Amino acid sequence: MTQMTAGSGYEDPPSGYLIEHGHLGFEPVVIVTSPDGAARVILARRGATLLRWEVNRLGAPFDLTDGYRDEAELLAQDGVRNGVLAPFPNRVADARYTFAGVEYDLLPGQSAGRTSPRLSYHGFARELPFDLAEAVVSADRAQLTFVTRIHSGRHSGYPFQLEFAITYLITGDEIAITTRATNQGTSIAPYAAGWHPYFRLSGTVDDWTLQIPARTIVRTDDALIPLDGAAAYQPLDDNPAMDFRLPRKLSGLVIDACFTDLAFEHEQRCETVLRHTQAPDELRVWQFGGSMHVFTGDTLARDRRRSIALEPVEVVTNAFNRADCAGALRLRPGETRTFRFGVRYLRNT
Repeated sequence: MTQMTAGSGYEDPPSGYLIEHGHLGFEPVVIVTSPDGAARVILARRGATLLRWEVNRLGAPFDLTDGYRDEAELLAQDGVRNGVLAPFPNRVADARYTFAGVEYDLLPGQSAGRTSPRLSYHGFARELPFDLAEAVVSADRAQLTFVTRIHSGRHSGYPFQLEFAITYLITGDEIAITTRATNQGTSIAPYAAGWHPYFRLSGTVDDWTLQIPARTIVRTDDALIPLDGAAAYQPLDDNPAMDFRLPRKLSGLVIDACFTDLAFEHEQRCETVLRHTQAPDELRVWQFGGSMHVFTGDTLARDRRRSIALEPVEVVTNAFNRADCAGALRLRPGETRTFRFGVRYLRNT
């Protein structure tokens, strides 16, 4: 990471949050620092991707996320580290879907290999360049809005036109994110969003506990595609091995699954809680609506089980091919849809 320089053009109030610009290799980034220097957030303009979220832990900076470390990782997108997912989250089976009676192919000319199915992953907004459209800072927060456009005809299998924005609201112990998509085309578009963050506390996945207020788990095939129809949804009362309604240790557990039928409280907000078993550290991942996908990082290219993906998503995997998700996907011309989620760090005493 290169040394950042000021001169962003934004007016920073005395003792307020500071916004600076720099580069990760050749990739432009934005750095947000709290007035006391104890918290720092680094965002890449590519995908408006969170790279680092550093807080003061035991008197030293500690990165609570496991984001891309360098430009090569960001460009490769391996693991989709902290990527914002749009216009669809997670997988589309066979990279094909039918919408309004028309079949679309997201990977034309490609075929499945002998050992892997033909899949499309996590949308393409995570690879688009974003502009920093607005930055508002004060003594206790910074709010940044990044914007891009999904143009009709530029992405195979998605001939729809969207204006897409990601807003980060950053305080000393929390990051709140709002995605906003507006259909600028003349036809109804299929659309859903999500986030693919990797979080960490000290130690590894085996040192943490997880609590998810979900009543249902999504059953999948070997390619992690949900089963057809109602067979995909299993009450957790019937699957106690995957029931996290009460905090459970993650030691030895391998998870890549979607939890749904969430219990929403506090003005329709749901919280998934990650805690350390032997330290007073805690992360609360919150969302308004949707489901929670959990991945314990067992197949990552580096640092397996050193972090955990806790993914707020509007819809379940392969929603573009599911009749029970059709209503949630329809974005009419001129319509705008938002999805709100975020994470808070607590060091309890």
